[in-house]
Amino acid sequence: MAITDIQAYAHLTDEDVEAIGAELDALRRDVEAARGDSDAEYIRRAIALQRGLAAAGRITLFASAFPPAWLAGTAFLSLAKIIENMELGHNVIHGQWDWMNDPEIHSTNWDWDTTCPGEQWKHSHNFVHHTYTNVVGKDNDVGYGILRVTRDQKWHPVNLGQPVYNAMLALLFEWGVALHDLDLEAIRKGKKDRGVVRKQLKQIGRKVGRQVAKDYLVYPALTGPQFLSTLTANATANIVRNLWSYTVIFCGHFPDGAEKFTLEEFETETKPQWYLRQMLGSANFHGGRLMSFMAGNLNYQIEHHLFPDLPSSRYAEMSERVRALCDQYGLPYTTGSLAHQYAQTLRTIWKLSLPDSLLQKTSDDAPETHSEKFPLPAVA
Repeated sequence: MAITDIQAYAHLTDEDVEAIGAELDALRRDVEAARGDSDAEYIRRAIALQRGLAAAGRITLFASAFPPAWLAGTAFLSLAKIIENMELGHNVIHGQWDWMNDPEIHSTNWDWDTTCPGEQWKHSHNFVHHTYTNVVGKDNDVGYGILRVTRDQKWHPVNLGQPVYNAMLALLFEWGVALHDLDLEAIRKGKKDRGVVRKQLKQIGRKVGRQVAKDYLVYPALTGPQFLSTLTANATANIVRNLWSYTVIFCGHFPDGAEKFTLEEFETETKPQWYLRQMLGSANFHGGRLMSFMAGNLNYQIEHHLFPDLPSSRYAEMSERVRALCDQYGLPYTTGSLAHQYAQTLRTIWKLSLPDSLLQKTSDDAPETHSEKFPLPAVA
């Protein structure tokens, strides 16, 4: 089963948990106090780079009938879309740069280059996911409603198709995200008000309409006789962005060591215990500065879950203190290469497409989900 008592699982006393919470509160205060001109320059340079790459891609695609120009234009556009989605859209909408009081770089105004309405993303991601992180039955990001990623989710014959669903989700990730806040499971069970559903569908329809018109009508039309080649370049850039964002997100949530939790654990949770759940329920992956930038610094998923509204550019330095805290209290700091984290994720998705009767491990000692019956080793 998923973890029902984090302190028992991690061999921590009440005093330990309070001390961890105090250390992390201090880290937050230190980063908030240190924010300044260098941070503002970072995000403005990121925006300028993204817009420059997008412009370079659009201009190059005027010659997209020639294969080298098509490849170059598509590459520029893919990079621009990745940066906008990961380092800009995701993080700006989290409110990481609201402290600047710049209306252009504010969570209330940013309209990101994807099919998901920002308002719905704020609810499904900023609120639901970051409040109930990995709480089975509350966090819809646990499998995104179509994948079984823990044995706490009951197996159904439909899960046999998980390898196919996973591949489709990777290719069409922005569309899955666009539908995420609808909560299709709640709709299927009749638990969601139809009026709310209609309102959300209209909002999604407007956002999708703008994105489709921009990428598949307006920009291709601007290149005149290169309409079709520009259209295919735009479609390819969107797929590249989808595959990359899917990979980054999945490698932060589903490798071994990204634990799952029960509602029982959540119901009596304090702020320090919330911190602890974020630390145990997230995973990082290694990467240099370029990798981190292209991932929106979400290769530091642990730090992001602890402090989702602090500047992503600070996560690398914050990780040193978070990792030291984990070492001090005998907590895992789950990290690995991108390939390693994704290999574990893919193994879990493929394996859990099968019924439990065909699997060797139990629901308590399976590598993808631990429990108090197999706790962390006690600190010496």
